[in-house]
Amino acid sequence: MSVTIKDVAKAARVSVASVSRAMNNHESVSDAVRERVTAAARELHYVPHSAARSLITRRTQTIGVLLPDLHGEFFSELIRGIDQAARRAGMHMLVSSSHGDSEEAVAAIRTMRGRVDGLLLMSPHIDAGVLHEHLPAALPVVLMNTPLDTGDYDAITIDNYWGAHAMVRHLVQRGHRRIALIAGPDRNFDAQERLRGYREALAELLPDTREQVVAGDFSEEAGYRAGQLLLAQHALPDAIFAANDMMAIGCLFALNEAGVVVPRDVALAGFDDIPIARFVSPPLTTVRVRIADLGQQAFERLMAALQPDDAHRTAPQTLRAELVVRQSCDRTTASTNTTEALDARP
Repeated sequence: MSVTIKDVAKAARVSVASVSRAMNNHESVSDAVRERVTAAARELHYVPHSAARSLITRRTQTIGVLLPDLHGEFFSELIRGIDQAARRAGMHMLVSSSHGDSEEAVAAIRTMRGRVDGLLLMSPHIDAGVLHEHLPAALPVVLMNTPLDTGDYDAITIDNYWGAHAMVRHLVQRGHRRIALIAGPDRNFDAQERLRGYREALAELLPDTREQVVAGDFSEEAGYRAGQLLLAQHALPDAIFAANDMMAIGCLFALNEAGVVVPRDVALAGFDDIPIARFVSPPLTTVRVRIADLGQQAFERLMAALQPDDAHRTAPQTLRAELVVRQSCDRTTASTNTTEALDARP
């Protein structure tokens, strides 16, 4: 038979209420009682019933994580960062995906109501009205790369605009004049900001050069198709800047397949610095986003919002990016990374 809280109370020679308070780190429990309860629970191999604990603490010890997709290294790294921070805090995760659909995002939010203590949300489809309609006002929410600036929610974003601007600046400094962009999805906030950075950098640095934008969707397949489209044109650009590393890798495959050598014939760059970026041949020049850190910091902000005091205030936060120069943009570049923090704005 399973061990109950009554068994622990009997072994520790205290009341059931004292065991409950000790298990939940209540301040009213003395150190001596807490030690007896802990020793008894350990000896009996007692595991607290999570549902019963939730009734007492009004907490589920679970956070919700809603992402636009679960496929690819970016989301794997993001979930890894959240998971590491959650385990250190003794919390669990309930993860769902909106699959790029606004109705599915709303359905996932509804499903999580009452099951999570807080929510980490990344979605290009959510607006303030949707959140106010479908989430309890008291539920802490941290937005990750989500285009809301109402001030009602904590928000943490990547420095997409300046990262793209810095990459174009780097390519221009390397002597490239015809720079093509493989863009991300139209309705995606990251993609929009990276496109804006590309366009404004071109207008500023190469005002007489026409932009060249090829549609993409952040997948390897989109990068491969974009590479084929660029190969089919009268002349290749000097450099190809993909709005994420997955598309850059897909494009690299298309170029290799056609016998085009990177970087001898065309320079290639990406964005995100996913783990595989340094292992392709040639290693990929990219904008480093510390993806796991994004997840960890978003979780820490959520935990701060869960504290039982009024000290926490919602505020936006932007994570710095770094330019990582590898061999895909310059055959003279050493195989080791050269990084440049993007603190100084162009």
